[in-house]
Amino acid sequence: MATFLYRLGRSAFRRRHLVALIWVALLALAGVGAASAPVATSSSFSIPGTEAQKAFDLLEERFPSAGADGATARVVFKAPDGQKMTDPAHKATVGKAVGELRSGSDQVANVTDPYTVQAVSRDGGTAYVQVSYKVNGMELTDATREALKETGAEARESGLTVEIGGDALQTVPETGAGEIIGVIVAGIVLVITFGSLVAAGLPLLTAIIGVGIGVSTITALASVLDLGSTTSTLAMMIGLAVGIDYALFIVSRYRAELAEGREREEAAGRAVGTAGSAVVFAGLTVVIALVGLAVVNIPMLTKMGFAAAGTVLIAVLIALTLIPALLGYAGKRVVGRKARKAAEAAEAAGGAAVEAKPNMGTRWARFVLRRPVAVLLVGVIGLGAVAVPAASLEMGLPDDGAQPTSTTQRRAYDLLSDGFGPGSNGPLMVVVDGDKAAADRTVTDIKGLDGVAAVTPPAPNKAGDTSIITVVPKDRPSSVETENLVHSIRDTTGDDVLVTGATAMNIDFSQKMNDALLPYLALVVGLAFLLLMVVFRSVLVPLKAALGFLLSVVAALGAVVAVFQWGWLGSLFGVEQTGPIMSMMPIFMVGVVFGLAMDYEVFLVTRMREAYVHGERPGEAIVTGFRHGARVVTAAAVIMIAVFAGFIGSSEQMVKMIGFGLAVAVFFDAFVVRMAIVPAVLALLGRKAWWLPRWLDRALPNVDVEGEGLRKELAADAPEGGERELVRA
Repeated sequence: MATFLYRLGRSAFRRRHLVALIWVALLALAGVGAASAPVATSSSFSIPGTEAQKAFDLLEERFPSAGADGATARVVFKAPDGQKMTDPAHKATVGKAVGELRSGSDQVANVTDPYTVQAVSRDGGTAYVQVSYKVNGMELTDATREALKETGAEARESGLTVEIGGDALQTVPETGAGEIIGVIVAGIVLVITFGSLVAAGLPLLTAIIGVGIGVSTITALASVLDLGSTTSTLAMMIGLAVGIDYALFIVSRYRAELAEGREREEAAGRAVGTAGSAVVFAGLTVVIALVGLAVVNIPMLTKMGFAAAGTVLIAVLIALTLIPALLGYAGKRVVGRKARKAAEAAEAAGGAAVEAKPNMGTRWARFVLRRPVAVLLVGVIGLGAVAVPAASLEMGLPDDGAQPTSTTQRRAYDLLSDGFGPGSNGPLMVVVDGDKAAADRTVTDIKGLDGVAAVTPPAPNKAGDTSIITVVPKDRPSSVETENLVHSIRDTTGDDVLVTGATAMNIDFSQKMNDALLPYLALVVGLAFLLLMVVFRSVLVPLKAALGFLLSVVAALGAVVAVFQWGWLGSLFGVEQTGPIMSMMPIFMVGVVFGLAMDYEVFLVTRMREAYVHGERPGEAIVTGFRHGARVVTAAAVIMIAVFAGFIGSSEQMVKMIGFGLAVAVFFDAFVVRMAIVPAVLALLGRKAWWLPRWLDRALPNVDVEGEGLRKELAADAPEGGERELVRA
C-alpha cells in the first residue's frame, strides 16, 4: 500500500493542475445539484419493532385524519391574580384564539376548546388549547409557526399570560456558531503548530472543500433517497473534524521530509506513502463506526451514519490527492520563516546537520519511560474515578422542562405543571384494538394503577373497532415513575392495547438504544481490532487501543452524568434542569469518539511502529513516535475539543450535552489515554508489544503501513548512495 500511495502522491504533485481542477469541478457539480434539488423535508421518524410505532401504524390505518404522529402544540392561558379563565372576557379571548388557530394553517388537523374538553384547572386560573398537526414538527412551514405565535401574541394583549409548548415550535438546532468557533480556533492552532499561514490554511481549505462536496451531495440526493433535513448534521461535524486531521498529518509529514533535505515532489510522495497509509486505515475505522449505526435499526440513524461515512471517504481521498497537489502550488511557503532561515543557515555552514533540541513530545516520552507504572496508575485511576457516575446512568429524551427558562416552551411547561400537575406535559395515548367493551375494561384497569392522575373516556373511530384513551401520569414525562407507569399499563392490559404518544415513543427509543449498545460496541470494536491488527502486526497493541478507548468513553459518560443528571457544576455549563441523559448519547459518543480516538492511535503508534521496524529499540521507537507525532496529535485534539466545545453554548439541552460529552471524551482519550497510558503500556511491554503469532502473521495481509517495502524499493532503485544524496527544495 505504501508504494502505491507514494506513486499516487508524486503523481498528484506533478499533475496538480488536473487534480485541483477535478476537485473544483466535483465541488461545483455537487453545489449545482444541491441548489437545483427540491428542499429536503424531515423524513418521518420511526422506530421499527416497538409498541409505540405499532400503535402509530394502527392509528394511521384506523384514524387517518387524526395525525397521530404529527406535531402538537399547547397554548397555555393563565388569568391575572384574582381572576379566572371562566370569566366571560377571558372565555371570549380563548374562543377567538381557537378560531384563529383552526383557520391559521391548512396543516392543522385539530384544535380543542378547553371549555368543552375540561382543559381548565381546578382553581380556574389556567386553561390550555391542544393543537394537533397533520405533519411532524420538522415539516411545519414557517407560516404555520408564525400563525401559532401570532395567536399567542394577540391573546396577551387582553392581559392574559400566554405561553406555547409542544414540539411545533421546535426546529433543527442551528449549529453554525459552533462550527465557526471551531474553524477559528482550528486556524489559530494550525498557525501555532506550523508557524506558516500557508501550511495552516491547507487543512482548513481542504476540509471545507470535503464537507462542501459531502453535504451538497447529501442535499442533492435528499428527495431521491428520502434523507431528512437532519441527515447532514453528523456528516458536517465529522467531515470537518477528520478533514482537518487527515490533512494536518500529511502536511506535517511533508514538512518533516523537506527538513531531511528531500526535493518537494519526493517529499510529497513519501508523505502520502507513509502518513497517507495511516490516513487510509484511520478513515476505515471511522467508516466502520459510522456504518455500524445500522445495527440500531432506526432508519434516521442509519441514514445519518452512511451519509457521514461517505463524507469521511471524501476526506480521505482529498488528503491523498488534493493535499499533495496543493503542496505543489505552495512552494517553500509551506515551511515557516523560522524553519527556512535555519535551513539556509545550515546550508551556508556547509550542510552540516544541527541536532535539534528535544521538543516537548520527546521530553514527555522520556519522562513516561522513566516512570511507566506511576503514569499508568495515575491515568487509569483518574479516569476510573471520573467514570464512577456512569454507573447511575439513566437514559431518556429531555422534555420541555430541560429548556432554558427564557423560552416560551419552558414557561408553558411550568404553567401546565402548576395548574394541572407535571404529568399533563406528557400524556400517554393508549390505543385499544377492539370494541367499546374492550375499551371500557382498559379504562378500568388503568385507573387501578399507581402513578395515574387522570384517564379520559374512550374515543372510538367511526367503525367502532378502535378507541383512543388519554392517560395523564402523576409525574413529569422524563421521570422514572412515568416510565414505570408505561410498563405497568403494557403488563396489565392485553396484546390488543398499545401505549404510544411522544412520552411512550421516547421510552421505547431509549430502550432500543440501550439494547443496541452492546451489539454495536462488539461490532465496531471487533472489526477495528482486526483492522488494527493488520496495521500494527500485533495482538497487544490493538487490544490496548480498544481497552483505552472504552475507558475514555466510560469516563466521559461519567462526566456527562455528573453534570447533566446530578447537576454538578451545572450552572457553569448553563444546565437549568437536570434529568435523564439523552438516550442516543452513549452510542453517539461511541461512534464519533471511537473514530477520532483511532485516528490518534493510528497516527501516533504507526510512527513508533515505523521506527521499530527500521531498527530502533522499543524505548527509542516510543520517543521517535512522540518527537514526530505528539505535537500534531495535540493540535488535532485541541481543534476537535474546540469544535465540540463550541456547541456547549447552545440553548438546546441536547446540543449542549452532545458538545460537552464529545469535548470531554476527546480530551480524555487524546491527552490521558493516547499521550500517557499508551506509552506507559508500550514501555512496560517492550518488544512483546509487537508480538504476533507466526501463523497469524502469515494469515494477515501485509499492507506495509510503516513503509518498509517502499524504503527498500527506493533504495534499490536509487544509484549507489543515492538514498543519502538528498536535494534541497
